[in-house]
Amino acid sequence: MLWWEANVQALNSAAWKNGNIITHGITWYLLQVEEYGGADDDTALNGIRLYCINPNNTDSTVYSIESDSGKFGQWSIITWCPRGFLVSFQLKVETPQGIIDDTAANGIKFRCTSGAIIEGVGSTFGDYGGWSNTCIRGGICGIQTKLESYQGAFVDDTALNDVRFFCCD
Repeated sequence: MLWWEANVQALNSAAWKNGNIITHGITWYLLQVEEYGGADDDTALNGIRLYCINPNNTDSTVYSIESDSGKFGQWSIITWCPRGFLVSFQLKVETPQGIIDDTAANGIKFRCTSGAIIEGVGSTFGDYGGWSNTCIRGGICGIQTKLESYQGAFVDDTALNDVRFFCCD
């Protein structure tokens, strides 16, 4: 099993949370995003939920996994690979803003085994980093998030700061 992460260096109290792994390749996902709130504190990307169907299962049972998620925002509509599994990713991150509101992670793109690039609805801040390494065989089957816990009122919160994805055969 291999893992890849975006290696975002956030200057806050974010910590790696418990991860989750499933034995099947992931084919679609949802994002939990807090929309831009103007002068209010924004956290942007709060969570990533991954879904798959066991290809050997005749009843098409759907499985989902996620690592810890923040407390803000709504879950998006489903974004899925037209064929195959998720095999690599790009994380969209806002650099630290000093005394201005920080958001950290804002969105994510995935590449599918078919070569298609899919992007869920994230927030507008930040830039995409480079592509992660590609799963050699199989696809992404696990996730671990680096999350800043809620800091309370009148404190700048960021929620999701970084993510690791695990590859399975």
